[in-house]
Parts: sequence; C-alpha cells; structure tokens
Amino acid sequence: MSMELSAKTPTPASARWYVGATKVQWQAFWSAYLGWALDIMDLLLFAMLLSHISTDLGMDRSTAGMIASASLVATAFGGLVFGFLADRIGRTRSMVLSILCYSVGTLLCGFSQSVAQLLLFRIVVGLGVGGEWSAGAALITETWPAQHRGKVMAWVQSAFASGYALAAIVAAVLLPVIGWRGAFFFGIAPALLAFWIRRHTPEPEIWKQQTHRLSLMETLRMLCGEHGRSTAVCFAFTAAAMCGYWGLFTWIPTWLATPVANGGPGLDLVKSTTWIVVMQVGAALGFISFGYVADSLGRKVAFVTYFVLSALAVPVYTMISTPTMLLLFGPVVAFFGTGFYSGFAPTFAELFPTNVRATAQGFIYNAGRAVSALAPAAVGLLASSYGLSGALAFTAGFFLLAGLIVLIFLPETKGAKLQ
Repeated sequence: MSMELSAKTPTPASARWYVGATKVQWQAFWSAYLGWALDIMDLLLFAMLLSHISTDLGMDRSTAGMIASASLVATAFGGLVFGFLADRIGRTRSMVLSILCYSVGTLLCGFSQSVAQLLLFRIVVGLGVGGEWSAGAALITETWPAQHRGKVMAWVQSAFASGYALAAIVAAVLLPVIGWRGAFFFGIAPALLAFWIRRHTPEPEIWKQQTHRLSLMETLRMLCGEHGRSTAVCFAFTAAAMCGYWGLFTWIPTWLATPVANGGPGLDLVKSTTWIVVMQVGAALGFISFGYVADSLGRKVAFVTYFVLSALAVPVYTMISTPTMLLLFGPVVAFFGTGFYSGFAPTFAELFPTNVRATAQGFIYNAGRAVSALAPAAVGLLASSYGLSGALAFTAGFFLLAGLIVLIFLPETKGAKLQ
C-alpha cells in the first residue's frame, strides 16, 4: 500500500516547515528531539569522564577505546531489535522502551567497580541508544510532509549537538562535586521523558494503516533481497562517515586536555568544556543547514559537500595549538563533520517501505555506527605511535571515502513519497 504522506497534512508547500504544523507533528518532533538529546548525553558522558574513570579503574587508552567501541557495536543490535519492535508494535512504544534501556544502563555505570562491569553497562547503554534512533527516525519521517522532511529531521538531529553540549556541562558541574559516578547517576533523568512520550505521542497514521506486520525473517529477507542494493549502499557510506565522526569526536575532549608537552593544547577542565560547548553550536548549525541544502539541492549534493569539507577541515584543526584559534575553528569542524547526520533518516526513509522502514533505518544507521566502533580503538592505538594529533588527522580519510560512495552509488531521493 502506498500513500502520500502530505495528504493528511494541512500544511501547504510553504518554505517555512513549521507553518501550519499540527499538534501531532509537534508532539512527534519534541519526543524525538528530547529523546535524541538525552541519549547522546548518556552515550557521551563516558568520553567526558574518561580520564577520571581511567585513573580510578586503571584503564589505559586502548582499553578505554575498546569500551567506547563496544558501546557503538551494541547500538547495531539495539537498532535491529528496537527497529523491528517499532515496525511490529509501534514507533512510540519502541521509543519508550529504548529510552528506559539507556537510562538504566547509564545509572548502572556509576556503580561499576571494575572494567568488566563498566563494559557490560556501556553495552546496555548502546542497546538503548541504537533503539531510540530507530524509532524516532521513523516517527519523524512518517509524521511530517515530504517537502519538509529533510528540514524537520535536520532540526531534530540538531538535538545531537544539544546532547553533546549537555554531557560536557553535566560533567563539568557534577564531576568536581560528586565525582564521575555521580555524573553517571544523572543519566537516569531521561527515564522521566519516556512516560511523557508514552502518554502524549500517537503512532503515525501510515504505520497504523499497515495491514500486515512482517516477521523478523520476512523483514530480513526484504532488506537483503528486494531492497538489498539500497541496504548495502546506505550501510557503506554511513559506516565510512561514522568512522570519521566517532574516531574524531570520541577523543577530542581528551586531546583538548592533553598537556602541551605531550602534543596537546593543554586546556584545563573549564576551558575544554567551554571549547566543546562552542563546537556544538557549530554542529547544531551544521545539522540544520544540511536539511535545507538537502531539500533544496538534493541528498547527494549535500552529502558530498559536507563529507569533502570535513576531510579538509580535520587535518587543519589538529595542527592548531593556540586556544583562541581552537575556539574559532572548532565550530567549523563540527559544522561539516557532524551536520551530515541530518541526511541519514530522510534518505533511508525514502528508500524503504513502511513495513520495514524502522528496521531498515535502525539497522543501517546503527550497523554503520557499530563498524565505526573500530575508529576510536584505532585512534587510541595510533596515538601511541603518532601522537593523538596525528591519529585524529587520520580520520579525514573516512570522510573522503563516504563522499566517494555517495557520489557513485546513492540514488537521489529528494521529495520521494513514502510507500
């Protein structure tokens, strides 16, 4: 069954996506926005607290990188499981379960007494984070009209920057007072959001009108068979792009705090937190701008432009040593090196039908994130030979690879009707 999503929307083809938006659309918007902001906060608290955790639990950089990577691998399984649940029992119900999962996982991290326990609890966090994106992406792309899909997802995806900045602020405020364990305890806060979402956010009409819910095997056959090419292409460029992102941004907080004698800028906690928050302003603008570029010029042009400029900006950033220049250029790196995330959900939604959309979106996005788990570990290993600055510059190659895959293989889907 196919239907034009905008048929149920009173919004005309206004360039302003928010004009005429319905109550249901705004409920979906805020549910996804807050869910994403808080799941990124919980996921990245680990990076903000890394040096203190390492001291207490006796971790070296390779072990820390391995734990960060394990969280990302877990998101792939979370994306598949909760994405399938979103196709079976509903986008909203699946989102609620995933938020509870990552909230409880973050709380448990604060009770870790060993590296093994911390690893286990970070895996729980990863499962929930992967699942929340799956459900939220389907909810947004199915609720808002086609002509604004890219822009709305861009604004929602900008919650990523809000969550990153919030993680830095939580760490800076709570760490000196109650330590890294107490900062993790704050991660239970998103659980309150789950109850609000369950009560106030309805399921999309296009999902409710599906007459047949596929089994897991039927879903996998569709993803690997009829839609196998789309699955492969989307997975390839997503994985490459995320290797660039996670390899770079997992280690930036540590790099900013690395002493000058060891090849870093040597910023203290207050400065490094400020610099990270300022970078996320650039990231938020990058998320938002990508949606407007993608809706105007097309998905391919937007992706290639942001990937290429990311590849150029990263090596420049790692060669800067003065705090003022880091403050000024950091938002530029984040603008291009993060903004492309806004394009994933609309592009995937336009390539897959409703009965497998959440599973496809969640699996591709989070399987790509799982592969990108190799990047933080690789940067940690390379840092021992080339220094952290040199290792971070290495991530530019991943952005170039992502741009090449999009340019050659990705079909243009701008304005496509959801099926």
